[in-house]
Amino acid sequence: MSSQRLDISPEGGAVSILINNEWRAAAGGGAIPVYAPSDDGQFAQIARGGAAEVDGAVAAAREAFERGDWGRLTATERGRLLMKVGELIQANAEELAQLESRDTGKPLSQGRADMAAAARYFEYYGAAADKVHGETIPFLEGYTVMALREPFGVTAHIIPWNYPAQMFGRSLAPSLAMGNATVIKPAEEACLLPLRIADLAIEAGLPAGAINVVTGLGEEAGAPLAAHPGIDFLAFTGSPEVGTLVQQATARNHVGCVLELGGKSPQIVFEDADFDAVLPVVQKAIVQNAGQTCSAGSRVLVQESVYDEFVGRLKEAFSGLVTASHDADANCGPLVSRDQQQRVQRMLTAAEADGIPVISRGGIAEGTPASGYYVAPTLLGPVPRDHTIAREEVFGPVLCAIPFRDEADAVELANSTDYGLVAGIWTRDGARQMRMARKVRAGQVFINGYGAGGGIELPFGGMKKSGHGREKGFEALREFSVVKTIVLNHG
Repeated sequence: MSSQRLDISPEGGAVSILINNEWRAAAGGGAIPVYAPSDDGQFAQIARGGAAEVDGAVAAAREAFERGDWGRLTATERGRLLMKVGELIQANAEELAQLESRDTGKPLSQGRADMAAAARYFEYYGAAADKVHGETIPFLEGYTVMALREPFGVTAHIIPWNYPAQMFGRSLAPSLAMGNATVIKPAEEACLLPLRIADLAIEAGLPAGAINVVTGLGEEAGAPLAAHPGIDFLAFTGSPEVGTLVQQATARNHVGCVLELGGKSPQIVFEDADFDAVLPVVQKAIVQNAGQTCSAGSRVLVQESVYDEFVGRLKEAFSGLVTASHDADANCGPLVSRDQQQRVQRMLTAAEADGIPVISRGGIAEGTPASGYYVAPTLLGPVPRDHTIAREEVFGPVLCAIPFRDEADAVELANSTDYGLVAGIWTRDGARQMRMARKVRAGQVFINGYGAGGGIELPFGGMKKSGHGREKGFEALREFSVVKTIVLNHG
């Protein structure tokens, strides 16, 4: 069954698989209900695709790359199409933000910020498409050597549920800019924005097969995509456990991958820091998107000499935080699913049972639906540095306060988890800023700041169990391309 119209309504027959610019239902007719995190009410459904749909999507992408219109476009023409997608995201930004907010539970203001970032990905990589240059290499007399950057061919993309619109742009735009044809499997918990933006890409004029979308469960659609012999490269964002499975699957076909696998990112506050500047940033870095952010600043490490003063002020800030439904546009919305809510609550319950004090907890607004997936922002501390909640990713609005003695202790504590994604360093001592930035094991380090409003231009990725490879910036264009060396003997 196929259709030229995207339909995600409960009555629409779950036509949400995109292959060769045609919207289709799953071959078996299966569907997955979509529930609003704010009240647990069903408001849409998506197709439950599987291996057959993955086969069709990969074949369509291969055809588009090798023989179709997409593969014949120049870099400049590709860039213009991507910039058109960015323009259409901007033109439809409010509708998209409303849909993102309802689908994921995030406050509407966050949904609007996500649309601005999603548009920016397509603008940035559209403008960059014809600016990736090869090089010539000095060699022997009578030889000219060229190193060209070429697309892989077919790239696969498995994206998470926390920032579906942004992740669609972050993963697909650089791959498309390099000339690859793509197959994307969005997380089943949050498919609607990837589907809607793919629909806009068709409207923008992207040729058939350039973007293919298969919705479905991870084990039924994601696993077959990762293991598919027809893909040439894969990008995955998710948990370290699933990342291991993905990497094993791609390795069997000798296919490379870029993995972003989460973090337990520290905000390191020294005694000379400007508390007025630090406090709002530390708070926002854990409550944004209800803490469901890989780069969330989930540990605040505070020098012992100022621990009580700083945490006292942070306690006051946390007590004023409000959690409410997505359309209330409060500090926090609900978590994305019942499973995620229960996971966070279990970790909090275990921490409290182990005697870790709750310093402060925000409130849930009066009238908020009891059926929603809510967890109030929570500040814990002092948290023993070897406790599970100080070392493992909670992925909720939970901040662990941990004291440290001196600079050496701060470095040891910052590097004491298995993760290494992002870190924030707060000090007015310029020499200490650079010493700490060089010693902390993280893919991104911010000094007297944290986060970058999407940071589209800034290479992003992890160390240790936070993954490998880099997305964003020009590094992403290199990740989604391969170097070919041509050696010409002209005598």
